[in-house]
Amino acid sequence: MNIVPTKQLDRAIVNQFFNDHWGSPQMVVSTGIYTCSELDGFAAVENGSRIVGLITFVIRGNECEIISLDSIMENRGIGSALLHEAEAWARQQRCTAVQLITTNDNLHALRFYQKRGYQIVNVFPNAVDKARQIKPNIPKTSPDGIPIRDELLLVKPLA
Repeated sequence: MNIVPTKQLDRAIVNQFFNDHWGSPQMVVSTGIYTCSELDGFAAVENGSRIVGLITFVIRGNECEIISLDSIMENRGIGSALLHEAEAWARQQRCTAVQLITTNDNLHALRFYQKRGYQIVNVFPNAVDKARQIKPNIPKTSPDGIPIRDELLLVKPLA
């Protein structure tokens, strides 16, 4: 597995990755509407061109915001490697913190990020209802049956 900047990959392949895993490259969260396939990021690539994981982010001032993180094979360190790479890039850009937003139902992400030093610092009640006005295909409940309604802001200070 190699970690490469997404800008080195064919945009169509990156776009297809988001279509396959999110239904679209568009991400709608409280901080904005993003086309993930156009953002800065890193991809975990196997066999030369097969994307097995991808992280995207934006840098505003001294903060880096992770917009998406996907690993298509669990427990192989792909997500951790991509997160580490993004945090290293943020430090090089003189960022003092990395933040991200996830939804209340995403227990896997909450566990993953908290184990890596991220802390929940804010909750935006019913924020997903606002996002659904822009992206109506956002499900109302998770596969576990948890209503998807709130956004949680997690932050990790960078030393």
